[in-house]
Amino acid sequence: MSETKNDTHEELLQNLALASRLEGEGQYNNAKLIRAGVEVVMRKGAYLLDIPPEHIRLVRELERAREFFSRLGLGDDFTNVLKQGASALAEGRLPQNDDTPNPYVCRTCGHLTLSQPQTQCPDCGSWSMTHKAFPPVYWLTELEPISALERMRKTPVEIKEFLGDLSVEQCDFKLSEHEWSIYQIISHIRDAQGVLDSRLTLLLEEEDPSLESKAVFEWVSETANNHPTMEEIFTSYSKSRYDTISTLESIPLVDWWRTGRHEEFGQVNILQQVSYFTMHELTHLPDISFLHSRVLSG
Repeated sequence: MSETKNDTHEELLQNLALASRLEGEGQYNNAKLIRAGVEVVMRKGAYLLDIPPEHIRLVRELERAREFFSRLGLGDDFTNVLKQGASALAEGRLPQNDDTPNPYVCRTCGHLTLSQPQTQCPDCGSWSMTHKAFPPVYWLTELEPISALERMRKTPVEIKEFLGDLSVEQCDFKLSEHEWSIYQIISHIRDAQGVLDSRLTLLLEEEDPSLESKAVFEWVSETANNHPTMEEIFTSYSKSRYDTISTLESIPLVDWWRTGRHEEFGQVNILQQVSYFTMHELTHLPDISFLHSRVLSG
């Protein structure tokens, strides 16, 4: 088995080297296929691995990863920030951007730095702007202004279609005690939209404001305790959403790049915040769809 794993590892490295060579020859379309193939193999393999979500297990796995990267020589700077991240996890905190800054990796040779490079790569001489940034989540850079506005309009319509004529009992249905109902998911989406709306106001009214990190997922229980109806929650969400769209459509395009400082993500702009919250909603739509099918099928 270990020989098979070693062979696969060597083949993946060989294919990444091939992709780089193909790019050097101008064969970008062939290179993209090779890189996609490597991504598929890695993600499929990771998807099949089972790492339980228990807090103590995650702390242990994070420490294991730190030791692994240390053995591979990724450097003290990188392993030290991993250690700080593990400490935050062990203490039940979210690591902040000042403690765990975004890594940048040279696309040519793999040189790693923890700040945006300002000079050529010290190992291979590649230009600083060719480094690949690793933000906390891809949602921050997924959408451009036009596609973001289009997606923001669609989501309330799609959610409304799911709700249809569902009863209170159907909206409250949960697969297990530890999972959310449709009522709770849409409450969470409404809360996240409220955070986006307030941040947009702050980013437009102030210069580089501080944006406090919000544990929005914890607010769901508060909503349940206040007992608003599903209709009230959806109406609140959709009104806030269309107000946000109206504001975004009214501002100059350049204002989409107004910045603020986020505790967890570092410097972010309006476009990144819009992209983040819009993409966040899409991760919940499959859950709503699945629950919708279950309650209708009885």
